[in-house]
Amino acid sequence: MARGENSKHDQLWMGYSQVFLEMDDLSLARWMAQTLGQLSGHAWRLSHPLLQTYELAAHTAHDRQIWLKGMAIIPAEYSAAECCRAPLLPVLSRDVVDVGLVCKHCGETCVKLDELPGEMMQVFDTWSTCYDKAHSVAHWEDDGKKLPPDYDKLFELSAKSAEKLLAQAGSQLAPALLEIYPTVAWEDQDECLEVRPEDVDI
Repeated sequence: MARGENSKHDQLWMGYSQVFLEMDDLSLARWMAQTLGQLSGHAWRLSHPLLQTYELAAHTAHDRQIWLKGMAIIPAEYSAAECCRAPLLPVLSRDVVDVGLVCKHCGETCVKLDELPGEMMQVFDTWSTCYDKAHSVAHWEDDGKKLPPDYDKLFELSAKSAEKLLAQAGSQLAPALLEIYPTVAWEDQDECLEVRPEDVDI
């Protein structure tokens, strides 16, 4: 995304956030607690409109330290994340081996990979290795690698591989995490490989 497009996106995102910026702390906390209850029991695509709306609220709440103030009761099934004390809502991304599961509220690591059960950790490690291999094709030129004549074909094959791996994350890996956490979000696109959420079928 170009710098100008980034700026327009940020302005649009800020406009979307306005409804939460105008809420008082108690109303915002209650909205988030109620929405967490609705999110429970499912593995959500990051692109899902409800999850994106919740993310807007989460940013505002994090800036105001809503959860630290104890403005609302965390739904019973959720524990408090060590990183920011917000309800633990982990995000599974393609960088899971490097950064673990990421907190939806503050963006920091909330669960390290070695904190997951051994068998699950191994599955995630294998999946991430496969994904890194596919994703790296998008950065060959940036890494100084000379592009072969059939690069476009290789790029397309890598994108197809990424689509299948993201679908696996949504259909197998993220649901497995629901055995531990009440709600999980998973990354369902890859801008570098031009994979959009609608390309990932589960």
